[in-house]
Amino acid sequence: MKKLIPFVAAAAACMILASCGGNKKTTIGIAKIVQHPALDAVEQGIIDAINENGFDVEYDLQNANGDVNTAAQIASVYKTKKVDVAVGIATPVAVALANTLKTTPVVFGTVTDPIAAGLVDSLDKGKDNVTGMSDQIPTVEHIKQFAKVANIKTLGYIYSSNEANSVSSLELVKQGCKEAGIELVEQSITTSSEVKSAAEAIIKRVDGIYLTTDNTVFSAIASLVDVFGKAKKPIFSGDVTAAKDGGIFMASGFNYYKAGRATGEMVVQILNGKKPADMPVRFMTEPSDSDLLIDLDAAKNCGITIPAEYLNSANMIFENGKLTEK
Repeated sequence: MKKLIPFVAAAAACMILASCGGNKKTTIGIAKIVQHPALDAVEQGIIDAINENGFDVEYDLQNANGDVNTAAQIASVYKTKKVDVAVGIATPVAVALANTLKTTPVVFGTVTDPIAAGLVDSLDKGKDNVTGMSDQIPTVEHIKQFAKVANIKTLGYIYSSNEANSVSSLELVKQGCKEAGIELVEQSITTSSEVKSAAEAIIKRVDGIYLTTDNTVFSAIASLVDVFGKAKKPIFSGDVTAAKDGGIFMASGFNYYKAGRATGEMVVQILNGKKPADMPVRFMTEPSDSDLLIDLDAAKNCGITIPAEYLNSANMIFENGKLTEK
């Protein structure tokens, strides 16, 4: 019997290893184009949604620092590392992942126009190994609302010419200005270091500025807020996250943490066996997904009186240097 003990022990060890193999650690790469509050909130939402589903996950978190070449390098690292799922937050990173990872599931988060970016061919389903969540916002309605409340006649718009989502958003901005009967003054940039000079270049030619979900612009939002604040001209943002520190007259958009959770839920579905090609692009369409922030300090600085209907519907009010959430 003693001679059988080593064999039994070895067999038992093999059984343990085999059972553990079914619960192997899952590797998920999450890369974002730049670091700023909105994209950080998306990242955290993704992680929380995945962790709540009981997976044993090792995360590889990367930041491309606004550089498309760095995004491509991150994609190559994920390919070498053989991550189980790769998540790209914002268009340039998502495109880099999709171009490099041809068999690994790729989930994009906060991509405004995934069709224009070449990530999918239809919003009704994914493309091969790629699917994800769009952060498309009601730009046309935002601009009409801005023109009405702030009584502006000329609108400034700064956008990244090297980001597909920003270029496609420009067309919506043009449409919004046309429907609102106001003039558009546009200024393109390629890096966040150009945001301040772009704001200074248009400040005397506009009554206010509208911001879409342009990551390069938002990574340098403080400099833009400074330029427009000193000129006493209002800013309307499609990203509420960036307005929480003050200086942005009005912000309307969906909650980025919730957008991250929605993206994370798609990752969970894939980990549970669903194929990206069978998953439609997800949008944030529920009223509870959106926030409205009114900055009374900025409004006062710009000499604007906010109609009661907007104050009553806002779930965030910035006043006397402090943010209050309803």
